[in-house]
Amino acid sequence: MTDSSTQGIKTVLHPVSDLKRSKAVYTALLGISPQTDESYYVGFEAAGQHIGLVPGGGPKGMATPVAYWHVSDIEAKLVEVAAAGATLKEPAHDVGGGRLVATFTDPDGNVLGLIQDR
Repeated sequence: MTDSSTQGIKTVLHPVSDLKRSKAVYTALLGISPQTDESYYVGFEAAGQHIGLVPGGGPKGMATPVAYWHVSDIEAKLVEVAAAGATLKEPAHDVGGGRLVATFTDPDGNVLGLIQDR
């Protein structure tokens, strides 16, 4: 049996239209510089949380921030939530460094995310 336990929400991604302006606001808010600062993604590590800025609206038209639950087995967790009534929005895929992400919606259409670090 695989372990598909949830490790809690550790990542929140915010879609932004202007990465440079948003980076300035989040830097001021968090009081730290970003640890990842690329044209496609800006990420902050603050108080045990990862706060990410995603230009262009984020994954598949994400319009609001999405909280990402960290899991040990993303595929097993996707099977579990689908069996419980969730709808897959974005299948698990590697976003670099072996990190897998996926999104799904709950029965009310709320978007939830999963992350698995290898």
